[in-house]
Amino acid sequence: MLMQVNCSNCHAPLQLPPAANSICCVLCQAITLIADPRSLPLPLPSSSHQQQPLPSPYNHAPPGPPPQAHGRKRAVICGLSYKNTQYELNGCINDAKCMKFLLVNRFMFPESSIIMLTEEETDPYKRPTKRNIRMALRWLVQGCQPGDSLVFHYSGHGSQQKDDNGDEVDGYDETLCPLDFESQGMIVDDEINATIVRPLPWGVKLHAIIDACHSGTVLDLPYLCKMDRKGRYVWEDHRPRTGMWKGTTGGEVISFSGCADDQTSADTSALSKITSTGAMTYSFIQAIEYGRATTYGNMLNAMRSNIRHVDEGGFVTSLLTMLLTGGSLGGRSRQEPQLTATEPFDVYNKPFSL
Repeated sequence: MLMQVNCSNCHAPLQLPPAANSICCVLCQAITLIADPRSLPLPLPSSSHQQQPLPSPYNHAPPGPPPQAHGRKRAVICGLSYKNTQYELNGCINDAKCMKFLLVNRFMFPESSIIMLTEEETDPYKRPTKRNIRMALRWLVQGCQPGDSLVFHYSGHGSQQKDDNGDEVDGYDETLCPLDFESQGMIVDDEINATIVRPLPWGVKLHAIIDACHSGTVLDLPYLCKMDRKGRYVWEDHRPRTGMWKGTTGGEVISFSGCADDQTSADTSALSKITSTGAMTYSFIQAIEYGRATTYGNMLNAMRSNIRHVDEGGFVTSLLTMLLTGGSLGGRSRQEPQLTATEPFDVYNKPFSL
């Protein structure tokens, strides 16, 4: 029977080959000896076992405010170009490289704590396939502790599919499209929420930066910041009518996404004037570099203002949605970056930090 061990370095779950006495982690390359007491073999869970929804954190979170994010920093960055396919994008790998540079040089993330998944990676386990993205997301939250700061950045195609469990207000699940989505399927928001949101313990902060079409609620977070063009906002309650808990186990998750669930995102050279980038990723980084990211509200306003002043439309990254749904670009509204969170807060008072 296949056994599961945790990597002795990054604690990622690994499948142990029969009779093996050591295993190399595909994520951090560490060698784990089976006799290592930090790595106890456990049977793989049955595929028929249904994970129960985690309880609300309100009843068991420690008293007082959570600690500042000053502990370990860890990030997963995905950039997908879908090269040599009809879905090809031009700016997504540029987005991934720029985001890594930002995290390392502005926010002091150690390079060794960042997993890059792009088609330029030579390691087959670092290509942004469905399996590899799933493994990287599990690694991102594995063993996190109070004070840790986590980041998940994705630049690529996003789409929608009919909701089949009644937990979506609009009746559609949002999805991310891995490199092999045509054969392996898309990654649905329910899975993303269960993997990196619900397990997050008290004191840990996760930021998601999702540059994709239909990405407004792709983490299935309970609250959406509805903001008008004058900067006035209200928090919309997006908790499922079924009562299923979509928040964390005490941690904090804040997500910036490229557009609303019914919008598409642009892959364009009109912003940088030099090379193609995702409009949302470029605007996110520019807001930080120009000192406009003092609070979450100022960040969101700066990103939206930057995109509104670009005349070029979002044709390229809306191509996938057209092909999958048989739709057209006619009548689609221009993208507006969105902010969602596990808890409502004063967006003009809460300082932005990673």
